[in-house]
Amino acid sequence: MDHDKARAEETAAMERVVTATRRVQSAFASLQSQFPPAGSGKPSQFALQTFDAALQELEDAQAAFDEMLGDLLDGNR
Repeated sequence: MDHDKARAEETAAMERVVTATRRVQSAFASLQSQFPPAGSGKPSQFALQTFDAALQELEDAQAAFDEMLGDLLDGNR
């Protein structure tokens, strides 16, 4: 793999982690707003599913980035 392509993939992987982190933050804020004092304390199923999906995407993004970083440190990239 050429250097430019490798850097582009690494950048995309890091951007995926950052985007996923922001989605978790946003989903958490939405979920948190459904608890006192602002909310009833009964979060909607949609808010819970959105938060769960955001957490899963973050986990997946981190795993992919970790794998890429491991390859880089092992000299396989």
